[in-house]
Amino acid sequence: MFNKKTLWGSLAGLGLLLGTTSSTALAATPPSSASTSQFRRIEQPLALKVGVAIGGLALIGMELWWFLLSKSPAQQAQANQGIQELTITVDGGYQPARVVVKAGQPVRLNFWRRDPSSCLEKVLLPDFQIASDLALNNVTPIEFTPLKSGEYQFTCGMNMFRGIVEVKD
Repeated sequence: MFNKKTLWGSLAGLGLLLGTTSSTALAATPPSSASTSQFRRIEQPLALKVGVAIGGLALIGMELWWFLLSKSPAQQAQANQGIQELTITVDGGYQPARVVVKAGQPVRLNFWRRDPSSCLEKVLLPDFQIASDLALNNVTPIEFTPLKSGEYQFTCGMNMFRGIVEVKD
């Protein structure tokens, strides 16, 4: 019946229509003596109002894309002597923030911390009951064995920066 694009377009058009007609109706009403003594209406061109509305919608769209739709690329851990191993750089977040491993095999994540902020001093893997301090400019290995497939989150000590360990069969 209706797809999302048509619905959003209709809502945006209705918003613009109501925004322009309400300002036209207000401009057509004669000013009362009480309103002229206190406030004065500032007229703005329609093109300016439309430009501000479009700019605001564009910023909202970019924000939604950034927080909800953008995903960092996943990186597969490499097998090294029976252990899946990958180095994660800790510098203003985790790079890569998405790690793919196989279930039932030991995993070693080497966290190389380059960021001196106190938030990134610790890494937490709550599903594996792991909390480890990360030394600055050093590699800290963390080992665990995921038994079931799924997505397991790791975070900084303040839960501001996050990463995902994706376990596949």
